[in-house]
Order: sequence, then structure tokens, then C-alpha cells
Amino acid sequence: MKKNMGTLDKAIRILIAIGIAGLYYANVISGTVSIILLVLAAVFVITSFISFCPLYLPLGISTAEKK
Repeated sequence: MKKNMGTLDKAIRILIAIGIAGLYYANVISGTVSIILLVLAAVFVITSFISFCPLYLPLGISTAEKK
């Protein structure tokens, strides 16, 4: 896999995931919405760690720094 995520993109995704987790643990969100958002947060964290977003590939997007 070719990396297609830049540092800022990864940081934003991690911050969003932390925010979703915080809302869940503070009982602000619950039920089906919380499960969907927690899965989305997990996807954000995983894609941030591997620096690859599968959705960017068909859209031709890359936020990675050019070499």
C-alpha cells in the first residue's frame, strides 16, 4: 500500500476519534448512533496508524507530502 495520508490528516482523524470516545464515555451519545460513531472512530485510528485511506484511492486524493 502506498501511503496517501499526511501528518495533518492523521492528527485530525485521531482528534475526532478521541472526541467521539469522550462523548461516548460521558454518556452524551448512546444507542445505535454511539455504536456507529465508535466504529467510525476505530476506522479513523486504524487508517491513521497505517497512513492509508482506502476511500482516497478511487477518489484520487492524497494528503501525503510529495517526495
